[in-house]
Amino acid sequence: MTRQMRGNTPGTDTTAPPAENPHVATLVVEDLCVFRGNRLVLDSVGFSLGAGGAMLLRGPNGAGKSTLLRVLAGLRHPDSGTILWHGQPVWNDPAAHAARVAYLGHQDALKPGLSVVENLALFAKAGLAGAQIALPESGTPWPGLADALAAMDLLPLADLPARLLSAGQKRRTALARVLLAQAPLWLLDEPSLGLDHAAMDLLGTALTRHRARGGLVIATTHVPLPLPDATTLTLPPADLHDEGAYA
Repeated sequence: MTRQMRGNTPGTDTTAPPAENPHVATLVVEDLCVFRGNRLVLDSVGFSLGAGGAMLLRGPNGAGKSTLLRVLAGLRHPDSGTILWHGQPVWNDPAAHAARVAYLGHQDALKPGLSVVENLALFAKAGLAGAQIALPESGTPWPGLADALAAMDLLPLADLPARLLSAGQKRRTALARVLLAQAPLWLLDEPSLGLDHAAMDLLGTALTRHRARGGLVIATTHVPLPLPDATTLTLPPADLHDEGAYA
């Protein structure tokens, strides 16, 4: 079996963080294997990230990058291996793990008939960020929502239906949802899709602020992302798993 490259962010502290700071975290992944049918998609994947750490997932299409993100998000179980958060297996408390993850998939997952604000409020109502955000009907300000909209330069588009947004505007709305979750672990599948240079700058600022608070970022990408000092995990082509080649 192939053992894929392991990466550790240089200089990160893997000790347990102070309990009062929810953004300081430690993630350890050990020997993850995932099959899709009879095909081995992920083979003995392992890495660790400390507070403020970032990792770029690279590899050709079909190498398992999106699958790895879904496993890390708790959306599917690996066939073997362990994911530890502060030394505890995440499967011990799936609900707690879901609350610490902000996941961005390839699809922006917006309701076309709802405005930008309504889409984000729906996300809050689903319980993913409700503890931090006051919803429209409460009649009180929404500091978390306003900050997320401003961070992605969406305030001028707040009342626009999602069906009228450009691809880049939809992606910025999906990224605002990531900010809104206020979760310590960001799992981003091609976050730069559809973004122009100005939007990439906004993404870079959001990533920097998140990491400065001790948050973690793991992202798939085929293009450079604004993640300085990120470690890289390169997944081999799927057909190399059966050839004994090391990535």
